Amino acid sequence: MLEVRRLRLLSELARRGTIAEVARALAYTPSAVSQQLSTLEREAGVALLERSGRRVLLTPTAHTLVAHAEAVLERLERAEADLALARAEVAGILRIGAFPSAGRAVLPSAIAALVAEHPSLEPTVREIDPAAVAEALRAGDLDVALVHAYDFVPEPPDSTIGTEQVFQESMYLAAPRSWPGSGEARDQPMRRWQGAPWIIAPATTSCGAMTLRACQAAGFNPRARHVVDDFSTVLALVAIEQGVALIPELALDSPPPSVALHRLPMRRTTLAAYRRGAADHPSVRAFIAGLQRAAPSPTEFLAGC
Repeated sequence: MLEVRRLRLLSELARRGTIAEVARALAYTPSAVSQQLSTLEREAGVALLERSGRRVLLTPTAHTLVAHAEAVLERLERAEADLALARAEVAGILRIGAFPSAGRAVLPSAIAALVAEHPSLEPTVREIDPAAVAEALRAGDLDVALVHAYDFVPEPPDSTIGTEQVFQESMYLAAPRSWPGSGEARDQPMRRWQGAPWIIAPATTSCGAMTLRACQAAGFNPRARHVVDDFSTVLALVAIEQGVALIPELALDSPPPSVALHRLPMRRTTLAAYRRGAADHPSVRAFIAGLQRAAPSPTEFLAGC
């Protein structure tokens, strides 16, 4: 009988490419991962791994087994959801991940409603970058998490993770109000600032990639003066005339009066992510329902500020 824990390790190896990365992600030692995979090969009775220099490659048979492993893991999640549905109440620990702006603007009211409706449920929150969510879900460190996807930066599909849209928000171009033309940039706000210095997030983040691609779609490459990943800091830098930036609506709870804001035909979408198969788990469903009730409705008061 194949052991589920070892199947999970094989699935992670297929995704990450190296035993060292699997060990790092799942808090194993590399030797322990190697031993477990060797045991899995003996259980399977066929070769699953082959060496290529310092890398370990999966055989065609191993890739077939990975597909079965992911199906097995999803069925186990469904089984746990069915067992939870059979209980009299929604109870236990729910491990939640969230990125900062959603955590500040949406999460408190969602959790307040959640614990009022399900007093035996204990939510715990961990701030996490959306890029790290899939790994944390697969490792069992989180049960559900908020992630985001920007226009121009679609999220790559992941066969082990399910998602459900919670809400969308507008994107804004923020510019110093004192700069000439700030109040006249309504028609072409992106192109108006193609020669200006920009404040962008690191290119490795979805926000940074979104800014780069949005500028390129407008016909130019942004000249980055500052690379900053915190929207409050970005707005503070715009306020002191250090550049222009793209900001999602949730990060504009109290924009400085010296910053002019222009609504763009772009969106950031917030989604709830969970292990595939866990969509019907009662605690996950209760949390998502609370999020959707707490989700902000589109606002108009910021347009053209």
